[in-house]
Amino acid sequence: MKPLTEQEIRAAFVNCSKGEAKRLSVPRDLDERPWADLEYLGWRDPQAPDRTYLVAERDGTARAVAMRSPNHLVGQGKRNMCSLCLTTHSGGVSLMVAPKAGRAGKEGNSVGTYICSDLACSLYVRGKKDAGIGGRLHETITLDEKVQRMVENLSAFLARVTA
Repeated sequence: MKPLTEQEIRAAFVNCSKGEAKRLSVPRDLDERPWADLEYLGWRDPQAPDRTYLVAERDGTARAVAMRSPNHLVGQGKRNMCSLCLTTHSGGVSLMVAPKAGRAGKEGNSVGTYICSDLACSLYVRGKKDAGIGGRLHETITLDEKVQRMVENLSAFLARVTA
């Protein structure tokens, strides 16, 4: 993923107003992020931990979505799988719900998916972050194929948000 500026991130939101995008909390450490290892940038709002954000590049354009996530983790104590990267965590997966873009979102429609609570899917897939014993199942596909699968899963989620 190419590095993004705060202005590019704010302009990329598809499911909130320009005013909301202007007020939301963007990470201050953008220049320190491992951009070469990311398929998307995801973060939690430090002032409102139930608010999460995700920005990804699709067809050469940055697309960002605002999501809500419960303060508690899904199934604490049992293993759950992220729908994007297929990493399993014990209590480290959250249901992230995004209002749909446009009129559907204004009418209250939303879509949700289970995502790693720390939004570090790209790092889990690459083995740069450890999900613990059994977090990454042994697969015979290549790293590039795992990354491509995650990108396709992310694209499908973003398509549901913008549909």
